[in-house]
Formats: sequence, C-alpha cells, structure tokens
Amino acid sequence: MPAMVDTDKGEIPAVVAVDTGGTFTDVLLLQGGQLRSLKLPSTPSDPSEAVLDGLRQILDGPESSFILLHGSTVATNALLERKGARVKLVTNAGFEDIVEIGRQNRPQLYALVGHRPPPLVERRDRHGIQGRIGPEGEVIEPLDPAELEALPKMLAGAESVAVVLLHSYANSDHEESVAKTLEALGVPLSVSVRLLPEYREYERTSTTVVNAYVAPRISTYLNRLARESGAECVSIMGSNGGSLSVERAAKEPVHTVLSGPAGGVVGALAWGRRAGYEHIITFDMGGTSTDVSLCPGAPLHTKEFEIGGQPVAIPVIDIHTVGAGGGSLARIDPGGALRVGPESAGADPGPICYGRGGTGVTVTDAHVWLGQLPADAFLGGERTLDRSAVEPHLKEIASALGMSPEMAAEGILGVADAAMERALRVISVERGHDPAEFTLVAFGGAGGLHAAHLAEKLGASRAMVPPRPGLLSAYGMLAADVTREVSRTVLISTASVDARESVAGVFAELEQAAVAAMVEDGVPEGRLSLHRWVDARYERQSFELRVPAEDWDTRFHALHEKRYGYQRPRSAVEAVTLRCIASAPGPPLNLEGPAWSGSAPSVERTQVYVDGEWIEVDRVWRNELGPNHTLDGPALVLEYSSTTWIPRGWRISVDEWGSLHLVAT
Repeated sequence: MPAMVDTDKGEIPAVVAVDTGGTFTDVLLLQGGQLRSLKLPSTPSDPSEAVLDGLRQILDGPESSFILLHGSTVATNALLERKGARVKLVTNAGFEDIVEIGRQNRPQLYALVGHRPPPLVERRDRHGIQGRIGPEGEVIEPLDPAELEALPKMLAGAESVAVVLLHSYANSDHEESVAKTLEALGVPLSVSVRLLPEYREYERTSTTVVNAYVAPRISTYLNRLARESGAECVSIMGSNGGSLSVERAAKEPVHTVLSGPAGGVVGALAWGRRAGYEHIITFDMGGTSTDVSLCPGAPLHTKEFEIGGQPVAIPVIDIHTVGAGGGSLARIDPGGALRVGPESAGADPGPICYGRGGTGVTVTDAHVWLGQLPADAFLGGERTLDRSAVEPHLKEIASALGMSPEMAAEGILGVADAAMERALRVISVERGHDPAEFTLVAFGGAGGLHAAHLAEKLGASRAMVPPRPGLLSAYGMLAADVTREVSRTVLISTASVDARESVAGVFAELEQAAVAAMVEDGVPEGRLSLHRWVDARYERQSFELRVPAEDWDTRFHALHEKRYGYQRPRSAVEAVTLRCIASAPGPPLNLEGPAWSGSAPSVERTQVYVDGEWIEVDRVWRNELGPNHTLDGPALVLEYSSTTWIPRGWRISVDEWGSLHLVAT
C-alpha cells in the first residue's frame, strides 16, 4: 500500500474524505489548499454506490490522482439491523454459553424478567474443544490433535469464524494452533489474541464475535471501494479517532463501528483549537441521530461501549448518541403525548419536504414549516423543498394535540431539544463538568439550527459553528492521525520487587509490535510518535483507570482521588493492561483561509414563526460574511451544507477562518 504520510507537500494532488451517513453521503475534496464539498443522498441498499458516485462528481476525471479517506457505517448498520454473517465460535469446552451468560448487570432495571438481545452466534454454532491455558500462561490441558483435525469439518457452513480461548492473552499458543488449522476453510478468521489480548473473557469473546459477524460484509464493501474508486490509497476512519489502512479495516472491522462520529469529534476539536478553544463539547446533529462528546483538551476514550446490545471492548472515542436527528419522526403515543424519534425517515424516503414520498413528519419538516429552514435555500439553493406537502400530515398531529400546526411544529422541535439536552448533560453535568466552561461546537446538517437554544439550556454563553458544518465528519477524516494501538494484559502489582522492570520489558515488546505494524501499513518509522498508557487499579478492585506510563502508580493515586474523592497511598497498585499507541500525521492539510470579497453581504428578508407569531428576519449567505462581521438575532445564516439560526438575545461574529461564534448578548 502506498504510504499515507511519506509524501512531501505538493506531491499529493488531492485528498478526498467521504462520510456515509444515514441520510446523506458527504464528500470533501482538498486540492491546492482549497476545499470543495458535495452532499448526495445515501444509498442504504449499497452504500458504496453513493461513495463512488460522489467521487465521480467531485473529481476532475477518472485519471485524477488522489487519496481516499472514508468513514463507513456499514459495520454499524450490520450490527443494528442484525444483517451480518453466520458466525461459528470455537472456545473451550464448557464455555460455549459465555456470549449468552454475559455479566450480571440487568438491561431493564425494574423488569421482573429482563430481556437481552439474542447472541450473534446461535447455540448450535458454538463449538467447545478440549485444552486449557491458565491465567499465568501455563498449559493445564493440551489440545487434542484428533479434535483439531476434525474441527474444519465441524465448522462447515460458517461464513466467518471466531476463535476465543481462555487466558490467550497470557499464552497464545492454543489459539494460534486452532487458527492455523482453520485457515483452510477460506473464510474470515477473527482470533481474540490478535484482536484484543486482554483479560475479561466475556468482553473479549463479544468483541471477537462482533468482528467476525461484520467481517465478510465489510471486506466485500472495502475491497470494492479499493478496486473501483481509483484511489492511490484508501484509509478508513477508526472509532478511536485515528485512521487505519483498508487492509486492517477489512480484517478488524470492529474498529470502525463508530467511524463517522469519531471523525466529527476530531474535526470539531481541530476547528475549536484553530479558534482558540481547547475545551469543547461536540454536538453533531445529522439526519438520523445526534452524537455528543466532551473534549477537555483532547477526545476522551472509553472501553465500556455497547452497540446493538453487544459489548465491544476496543478503545473508542467516548460518544453518547440519541435518536434525535433531522429525519427523526414525530408521533403521538398511546397516552396522547408527542414523541420524536428514535425512528427516522432515513435517506429513503426521507422527510416529507424532500418530495420523495415521505409521509411521517420529521424535525426537518418542522423547521421548514416554521421558516427556520427556508424552502428555497436547501443545499445552497440547488434544491427546493416542498413546504406545502408537509401541511396535511402536520395538521394530523396538530389536531390530535388540539393546537395549531405552528404550535405542533414548535412542540416537535422542543421535544427533540429536550432529548439532545439530556444527552449533553449526560456527558458534562453528570460527570462533574460545568458546561459554562466549554464551548459547544455544533455541526451536522441540523446542528446550527439548535446550537444557541441548547447552549442556553445548558447554561453556556457561547457556541461555534465551523465552516462546512454539514461535512465536518469528513473534515475530521482529513485532520486525523494514522494510529495503531497494541495492548496486553499483564496483572503486575507494585508489591512485586521487579514490577517496574517487568512493565518496562513488556512496553518494549509492545512498541516493537506497534512500529512493525505501522511500517507494514506504509508509514515510515521516522514519522512515528509513541505513547505509553497503563490501565491501573488498586488490588482487588474490579475496574481500572487509564494513566500515562511515566510514574503510573503515583499518577493513579492522584487520578483516583480526583475521580472518586479518596486515595489509598499505602495500597499496592496493579498494572492490569499496558497499551502502546503509535501515531503519525495524516496527509498534509495545507488549508488556505477563505477568500473574502470585502463587500457587505446581501441581506434578504424571510418569514419565520417565533414565540407565537410570524415575523420578518434577516437572512444572509455565509460565504458573503467576512472576518469580524457581526449579526444580531433573530436571523438566519444560509449555506450549502447547513443553516444556522440566531435567536433573539444572541449575536454571531465571524473569525478569520470563517467560523461563526454565537454569543449571548
């Protein structure tokens, strides 16, 4: 694979970033220091169709030389829709039901009988074999050669295979022997020690099974893109905020389950830093959902992550998602209350106003009815929305609520705001952070319409809308580093006399493995930065805190006190899992600032329903706003990928990079 970063500035003619969402596929082209953007409807039946179509439209011709960076929802959708491969699981005899037993947490706290989603592997497809490794890596029971020889025949019919044996993180010999035996099957193999060499057998098993479940579909999808896109190099956005090679993404697709949202966080932080904001809350309101994340100087990561009811124990950016987006459907529940989401109109048919046969009133339809999303300015005026088509369906909801269509539309927006406000409080207030100390960075196609209201509800006095907010996730893919994380569970206590030497020795091995993997992916060793982390805990605790490796035991005491209000300085600290992260900068972002004509913007007037009445407000096009320009609300700022609403009591100012800063007056 051509090296992503071993390129002098100017040698890369173009870099294209593509983010596939539930409603739109966003394409961003960086060429000659300038950005060009394109939004087109997603193609849920085959997401690659929209990607390839977008490349054909935005590039100069089939002979164009470019690098493709891609954020994919294929793995996410396969899990949520339960449309993955038939997986067969190989594990230790007696442990076939671990994916079903799980942990003792209850999914429905107050239900007498809780209900979990069914496992991704049916009981008849789980095969236990003899052989056992102990927690220290000792062989308790050897593998049975005859059983190994018969294993491929037992797994006939599998579309993908997961191999998970106890304590393989301490000794991988048994898992590797099984994997070697199964190579002749010719189906994707997901081996836990290669994917997640860490303890906690349930989470490791679940992660490996998830990888196996989506691997065939992802592999087919990515291979088609690599083959038909014409790109010199294809990289995929990872859930941890870094990009990975297309070959690795095809083998380890579990790393892409938060691909698009992770790009949004990286892009928002890049624009926030450019504007002088280190502490931000990202607010990504797209067509299907809203993703929020707290970034106190850097993205926060977590391993306590579930998707579709399945734990995935890989490091991901800590993102909280709610089913409230522009395409979220409004309805009246059996109790007569107005509900919004999580069901969405999606890309097909989409909101009613798109004129594609939709019949359910969405958040977007409510904005169009109230004038906050002008029907003649959609996608920069390239498309006209059908406001009249919304009327009969909105009136049905209004009639059921006993109010006017305008009041019903305001109610829809209010319910959506309440859901998004709760999500923002979960990641800030409920974790001990004051939102007033953060800047809300709003993006996504609908983010700018709700930014000021939500900032006000949170008690924050400022928000920011970066350039091209509807394509910010794609921009984050341009800004992301290339990364590789290598980990290993060690369970080394400071009570041991050689604890520091043992930790240092394992880190040396992890660094060597991380560097070798990055070099294999085409990244020059001279561009790499290495970072060491330790997941530590007091002995006999159940869960860990992640701290930098330097003075990790001292740092753990301090972080434990900050997180939980106390520390035990005389207690031994246990290094549970060691992590080495290798990173390198992606393609050079030689981005030029926007070019301003210097003339005053053209101000138009439009009708908007505000606080119970129709009023005339100013509307301006964003590309006509120059640095230091200010505009008081109520007003609208229009652009190709989004619309920003400035309520009464708010003002926007424009910085040198074209970002909009909303401030309460």
